[in-house]
Amino acid sequence: MAEAISATPQRVAVRPRLRGAALLGTLPFFAYVTIFLIIPTLVVVFGAFAGDDGGVTLDNVKALKDSYILDAFGRSILLSVISALVGAILGALLAYAIATAKPGGILRRTVTAAAGVLAQFGGVTLAFAFLATIGISGFVTVWLQDHLHWNIYSNGVWLFELPGLTLVYTYFQIPLMVIVFLPALDGIRPQWREATESLGGTTFQYWVKVAGPLLAPAFLGSALLLFANAFSAYATAAALVSQGNPIVPLQIRSALTSEVVLGQANLGKAMALGMVIIVSIVMGLYTLLERRTAKWLA
Repeated sequence: MAEAISATPQRVAVRPRLRGAALLGTLPFFAYVTIFLIIPTLVVVFGAFAGDDGGVTLDNVKALKDSYILDAFGRSILLSVISALVGAILGALLAYAIATAKPGGILRRTVTAAAGVLAQFGGVTLAFAFLATIGISGFVTVWLQDHLHWNIYSNGVWLFELPGLTLVYTYFQIPLMVIVFLPALDGIRPQWREATESLGGTTFQYWVKVAGPLLAPAFLGSALLLFANAFSAYATAAALVSQGNPIVPLQIRSALTSEVVLGQANLGKAMALGMVIIVSIVMGLYTLLERRTAKWLA
């Protein structure tokens, strides 16, 4: 008894040390978040309300109602919505095919590994891949012209416009959907379908009344994540679109680097602030849906 009592203070003293060591291990993470997230966000927020003379002004924010900026936001939102919907639907179907495959089988491991790689495949590399494949002189474009006499650009070079960006964005949206939606499909228990069938329910009734309502929050949350992913993408569009600024990230680049119209750096920060607000709202909705999904997955 005496030995147990004497050992208790030592154990109590060890716990604060362990907690301190654990907190010390999180310092690199918080440093990374501070340098690459918090500080840039503060620069954007304060810069959006800063004038050329260093004072406070609302001119930059008021300029967001200009037609060309509103058009850029509209195209960015349209691009994000279409690519998110297409990526969510096709990615959900692919994720369902994986979920119904043999657990731990070669098909599941291969597809999930490929999805993890392709979801991060973007920027200059992805733009070059599409240019080399279906660009004006791409090997698929040339093959179609030589063998089938079909010019896919007979009505214009759509690859460098909004339809082309939508196609390219969908390329990395589908594997991202597989990654984020597959855990929700794995959470569907076979006993629920068996119970539906034992009560005389059909497959359609199972998906409409049981699995559908359970998967709806996860599907909508994943679609919102895909929207935010497309809305904030920059490198792929910058490498693919050499002329013009059809979406907001390219408008921001023009405002920050233009040598024709000077003094628009703070206007670019105001546009970036608009993007931050939109992405924050979308991610807030995603978090709410993710919490609802986590209740039945647990």
